[in-house]
Amino acid sequence: MDQRDEQEFAEYFAAKRDSVRRTAYMLCGDWHRADDLAQTAFVALHRRWLKIRDRGATDAYVRKTLVRASIDESRRPWRRERFTDEPPEPAQSSPGFDEQVVNRQDLLEGLRQVPPKQRAVLVLRYFEGLDVTGTAKALGCSEGNVKSQTARGLANLREVLGEEVEANG
Repeated sequence: MDQRDEQEFAEYFAAKRDSVRRTAYMLCGDWHRADDLAQTAFVALHRRWLKIRDRGATDAYVRKTLVRASIDESRRPWRRERFTDEPPEPAQSSPGFDEQVVNRQDLLEGLRQVPPKQRAVLVLRYFEGLDVTGTAKALGCSEGNVKSQTARGLANLREVLGEEVEANG
């Protein structure tokens, strides 16, 4: 890469690193893993920087790389293990929806418990604001798959949170 290309990449990186890191955090729920995922996405982008003709598609490329890296990472066996100091408590009856307050931490914890592909669809649809078509392109799947993964992901999130989750998209 020549000096001009390196400068263009550096400017893109500086402009997008925080938003890519936030998206990675929404996908995995851990800032350290989010940093690793963002780094993986930017390293992949740097390798392909000269081959990208349409600079307008760069965000989509980074997003797709980020989602794929997140899904690949979640498939590793050591990521499935959850260590706790105490055994889980039996479920208690929860108050009604109007008495419960869902905060950001509850949502992030709920997202961690949704399967990776469904989590990716939910993050792209509701956090990144992509429509069904844009999400399908980012994930390399059909629009029908996005719709079914969205429905399943919301159902799983509702179950995990134990309340009604509204979909505004």
